[in-house]
Amino acid sequence: MKKVLVLEDEASIRGFIVINLRRAGYDVIEAENGEQALELLRENPDARVALLDIMLPGIDGFEVCRRIRATNSRIGIIMLTARSQEMDKVTGLMTGADDYVTKPFSPAELTARVDALVRRSGGEEPVQVTGELSQPPFLLNTRNRTLEKNGQRIKLTQVEYSIMRVFMENPGKALSREEILDMVWGRDYFGELKIVDVNIRRLRLKIEDNVQNPAYITTVWGYGYKWGL
Repeated sequence: MKKVLVLEDEASIRGFIVINLRRAGYDVIEAENGEQALELLRENPDARVALLDIMLPGIDGFEVCRRIRATNSRIGIIMLTARSQEMDKVTGLMTGADDYVTKPFSPAELTARVDALVRRSGGEEPVQVTGELSQPPFLLNTRNRTLEKNGQRIKLTQVEYSIMRVFMENPGKALSREEILDMVWGRDYFGELKIVDVNIRRLRLKIEDNVQNPAYITTVWGYGYKWGL
C-alpha cells in the first residue's frame, strides 16, 4: 500500500486529511510537529509523499521540507498553504516542495494532487528501459532517473527529473507552460501555472553556470521555455 505522511498540528484538519486519504487507499502516518515528522520518515523510508503544513510549533514546514530534501530527493512533498499567503507557495517550492494545496481544499482535490505526485514521482510509471539521453555536458539516465553534468551527479527531485527529461526529449522546441504542466504533472492536474515557473527557477539553480543568464533553459517571453544548447 502506498504510504503518505501527514504533518498538521491541528487535530481536526489532520483527521479530515487522514480519513480521506485512507478512503483513497493510502496508508497514512500522522505527525503533529516537525520533529515527529522527521523521526517518522526515518522509521518509514518507504513513504512516497509527505504533506507538510507550514505554520507549526517548533520547526516550521519550510525547515522540515529542507531537511527532508537534504537526504531524500525521491519522496514527493506537498505544502499546505493558506489562501492569502502567496509567498508561502513560492517559498515552499523553492525549499524543495513539488506542489502545494491551498486551504480550504476539497477531499477530491487533495487526493488528486497526491495521486498525481505519486505518478509524477515514478511510483506508477512502467519501468523505463530506453537508457540514456546525452546532450553534452548533460547525461540523463532514464533507467535510474539521474542526471550528470560533466560527469558530476546533480541531485534532482523526481519532478525536476521529469522536467529535464521533457526538455532533453524536445531540444530546441519552445514549450508552453501549459504543455510542460501536462507532460510533467499530467492532464488531470488542476493546479496553477506558477508551479512550472518556480520548479524551473529551482532547476536552473542546479544546472546553469549563470542563473542570471541561463544558457540551457531559456525563457520564451509570454509563452514558456526552451531547451537550447
